Amino acid sequence: MELKKNYKFWFATGSQDLYGDECLSHVAKHAQIIVQNFNESGILPFEVVWKPTLIDSTSIRRTFEEANADEECAGVITWMHTFSPAKSWIAGLQAFKKPLLHLHTQFNEEIPYDTIDMDFMNENQSAHGDREFGHIVTRMGIPREVVVGYYESKEVKEKIASWMRSAVGMVESKNIRVVRIADNMRNVAVTEGDKVEAQIKFGWEIDAYPINEVVDYVNAVSKGDIDALTQLYYDKYDILLEGRDPKEFRRHVAVQAGIEIGLEKFLKDHDYQAVVTHFGDLGGLKQLPGLAIQRLMEKGYGFGAEGDWKTAAMVRLMKVMTAGKKDAKGTSFMEDYTYNFVPGKEGILEAHMLEVCPTIADGPVSIKVNPLSMGDREDPARLVFTAKEGEGIATSLIDLGHRFRLIINKVDCKKTEKPMPELPVATAFWTPKPDLYKGAEAWILAGGAHHTAFSYDLSVDQMVAWAEAMGIESVVIDENTDIRILKNELRWNEVVYR
Repeated sequence: MELKKNYKFWFATGSQDLYGDECLSHVAKHAQIIVQNFNESGILPFEVVWKPTLIDSTSIRRTFEEANADEECAGVITWMHTFSPAKSWIAGLQAFKKPLLHLHTQFNEEIPYDTIDMDFMNENQSAHGDREFGHIVTRMGIPREVVVGYYESKEVKEKIASWMRSAVGMVESKNIRVVRIADNMRNVAVTEGDKVEAQIKFGWEIDAYPINEVVDYVNAVSKGDIDALTQLYYDKYDILLEGRDPKEFRRHVAVQAGIEIGLEKFLKDHDYQAVVTHFGDLGGLKQLPGLAIQRLMEKGYGFGAEGDWKTAAMVRLMKVMTAGKKDAKGTSFMEDYTYNFVPGKEGILEAHMLEVCPTIADGPVSIKVNPLSMGDREDPARLVFTAKEGEGIATSLIDLGHRFRLIINKVDCKKTEKPMPELPVATAFWTPKPDLYKGAEAWILAGGAHHTAFSYDLSVDQMVAWAEAMGIESVVIDENTDIRILKNELRWNEVVYR
């Protein structure tokens, strides 16, 4: 997917007028060189924009307020080239409402042992000035990322690039609107939640519409449009008839084409970026949306099954955070189904009854039409494939009644030992870190859901940064997880976040 906004990040350099105009001219020039180096590196996913040196509280506050007002500004990178008195930054930081990264670097890589004097020391004292700035940000309790190192190093640029994607997620989070065209699955706890608090915390709008308002859109799709999209399906995907009559098979596929076109028009007309469905509330739809939802996710829409609006929003958020990423491997809605406990081959079979995003597919993608016991409708068409191998993260946002928690589990995606010809759904197979046993135990202790928002293209640190910016706790399950320590962490969080 592509982002609608051409996001940029401002580069704000701190100094003061104590050192004279010549020093300030050097500060400005050095900052411009750093920004140019960043933009020419090819590592950062978004452009960095140089801003004039900030030397007093008035210019600092004005710059941060302008950053707030600029819709294309996704965050500010700060650097104190010289000493910059931190009280000058208070008003600006109080006004600032976007992501902040504190770059702790300096213009010179090495101390110039033979020539260093007090003029050089006064001009190149990031080791001094950045500590003053860092203190006030900490005292004010403002979430931010801190990146330390020489600005020309690849590692520093990669850390900034990673933060940029988290920052875009923070900004775009407030633009996510989820439409519930069915309510939560009856008696299910984990997919429920406080939609008002979610809007306060994350900026998400979660609205409900009667299913038949969507049905009206589907029924209004012309036969010509349905036929054209159906033919596209036949040209793009392998068709697995498996003994079904070809005409009857194509008719079932055409139903999904009509749902895709109608539902996407509904989402665009009403400005929604994520959607939930429920097999128990299909109204006038002939099939549970399957292939249609899979293709909408591929286009960048979020999705959650059985009314799971939290996962739908998270899938959309994570797709936004990975937008435009080179060699992206995919992001999808997912669900835990069944275990493999064979020693040395442990893992979890991931799938859903229909709706897994084809961005994660490895190899051919096929269309099947098979019965579905839930929903009381005709056999739905769906895309079937297996997922890529590689490391990824599975996330679960849960509502604990008085707070939200984001659970993040690193997983290793693998191929199943054997094909599963009788299973007519898209699948992934992964082993959670640190292993299946500790990973599953930790997930259950943390209260994780059976639905997840999964991605190959985001890191634990990026999702932790997003959670921190949203003011919620995050629980990480990875190769370092120790169950005893995790239990204590969960107890501490109960006190800290209550």
